Amino acid sequence: MSFFTEKPVTAADKTFFQLRKAIVEGEIEAGSKLSEPELSTKFAVSRAIVREAINRLEACHIVERKANVGARVVALSPEGLVELYQVREALEGMAARLAAKNMTDDEIADLNGLLDSHFQKVKSDGSYYQEAGDVDFHYRIILGSKNSNLITMLLDGIYHHIRMYRVKFGMAGPRITTAFDEHKHIVQAISNRDEELAEMLMRRHIMYSKTNIENKLITQP
Repeated sequence: MSFFTEKPVTAADKTFFQLRKAIVEGEIEAGSKLSEPELSTKFAVSRAIVREAINRLEACHIVERKANVGARVVALSPEGLVELYQVREALEGMAARLAAKNMTDDEIADLNGLLDSHFQKVKSDGSYYQEAGDVDFHYRIILGSKNSNLITMLLDGIYHHIRMYRVKFGMAGPRITTAFDEHKHIVQAISNRDEELAEMLMRRHIMYSKTNIENKLITQP
């Protein structure tokens, strides 16, 4: 089952997806306050629908409510990054281990095909932006774990909070080439059904990504 390709069936679903995308991609900046009247006008829906969407985004850990302040997009900080990526390293490392065991040969072939398409993008414009869902390397491996509890913790839990850091700090610059090479090695380990190596490489990849983002966070104006 895909968590992102199902068509929204209600105005509340549509607003939730639109607002989530605007936050993750930086259209609505990290740390900014969310105004129900303004968002109601922007998305042409009732304030009740906006409120429901904000509540769902809070469950995704990309919106927080504070007393006497209201709802705000979470801020991106070095401290928050470290805590988030400690959890990500453990959970996605486990996902890679399970993917090496549980992905079908066809799913692994599709994963290799996805990397080939990513390589063409990296080669053509030097960026490595991946949309959420089936075209995201990490998303495919999480689903490939075939562990429903792990999938829920990652995709319904911290996935979009992670994407906020990845989109803003991790998809351009010299890190792109090395990140892509790390992806190739992870897929090779999965293809070889080497569970231990797949986990080790994924954990190392996420640790390197964390360090890259942390350096950019510390030096940003």
